[in-house]
Amino acid sequence: MPLARIPRRKPNRVAMLMLHTSPLEQPGLGDAGGMNVYVVETAKRMAQSGTQVDIFTRATSSELALKVELAKGVNVVHLSGGPFADLRKEELPGQLCVLAAALARVEAHQERGYYDLVHSHYWLSGQLGMIAAQSWGVPLVHTMHTMAKVKNQALAEGDQPEPSARALGEEQVVAAADALIANTEAEGAHLVGLYGACPDRVHVVPPGVDLEKFSFKGAVGKQEARKHLGIRQDALVYSFVGRVQPHKGPDVLIRAAAEMLQHDPSLRSRLVVAIIGGASGSNLEPQRLRELTNWLGLNDVVRFEEAVANDSLPNWYRASDVVNVPSYSESFGLVALEAQACGTLVVASAVGGLRTAVADGLSGLLVDGHDPKSWASVLLRLAHEPERRVLLATGAIAHAQRFDWERTARATLRIYEDILNPAQAKDRALA
Repeated sequence: MPLARIPRRKPNRVAMLMLHTSPLEQPGLGDAGGMNVYVVETAKRMAQSGTQVDIFTRATSSELALKVELAKGVNVVHLSGGPFADLRKEELPGQLCVLAAALARVEAHQERGYYDLVHSHYWLSGQLGMIAAQSWGVPLVHTMHTMAKVKNQALAEGDQPEPSARALGEEQVVAAADALIANTEAEGAHLVGLYGACPDRVHVVPPGVDLEKFSFKGAVGKQEARKHLGIRQDALVYSFVGRVQPHKGPDVLIRAAAEMLQHDPSLRSRLVVAIIGGASGSNLEPQRLRELTNWLGLNDVVRFEEAVANDSLPNWYRASDVVNVPSYSESFGLVALEAQACGTLVVASAVGGLRTAVADGLSGLLVDGHDPKSWASVLLRLAHEPERRVLLATGAIAHAQRFDWERTARATLRIYEDILNPAQAKDRALA
């Protein structure tokens, strides 16, 4: 029978796993970040294409319902495992057996073959995914998001290295997965080179951005955003958006601001450095940044803001002249993409996925290393070159249009289908 006549099996239901953070949590607080956005946005669009998605996460309160509808065709299912509160991400491996039992109880109430495959996000979920996929007799798809071996190659000052147990756990997941989804070619190369992944099982699918929510509204949009946030119209706004932790490098921006003002004190009257985000991991990091700000004499310049709701985030992007992403490693960097979609140029570290998220010299600038003097040099030039800022901002809008969640979801669904139809996928690859 010709290949075209063979019916192609499509996934009806997918079990997604993200244990250590819930899709219902606000990105920028605790352990919630880009991964939360990634899972929610792709799941919504998969559901719109006809694939139901159940996202399993650990319950952090006894008052949470077992199942919460996130969107039509997308449910969040809470698994009980360990104490509801005060359980750190690093302690979750000790609860995997309990969580596996909780997942098995949920699945036992469904008819056999209810889920077509398991898609786990982050290594902890991958460990549970291995158990579920084997038990249910379905394929396992895994997305790393971050990797211990990559993070340990570029630690920030005060950052703790990832334990060897995590690296070992990641190796186990890589070996067990039927497909591995990487955000960029660089991440795919890390999976092969550092973890021994089979190249045929590695698929590169770039994340997206909500181009309706994060959009450019011109000079009027910038003026309105600044008015709403209480920022002077003539201010020079350099912002950081993300979880406040050493690995994200917010201190690099603060130190760079001090260097800038040392070289050009005239900027002080209008420079605003906005640090937007909540504590992640150690709650001491926000306090450390405030102490650093005070020690550098920047209390009149640096503005600390708690993490804002996703609907309000575009205001900060539009109000900013430059959004800064000084991360020490980044699997992609959704903040950079969101900012560019709003028409704001990005200055980012030349690491990991940021090399893809930012088109150096076209939509923003990439900086080698994290020396505050190097960052200050770049930011100071931009402060004195408004025409260049406009040019890069124009490029930022165009660059962001290359990424959208519809494309991400479609590419992921194609990977699912290839796994469920191995013979057809092999024939197509040989064609």
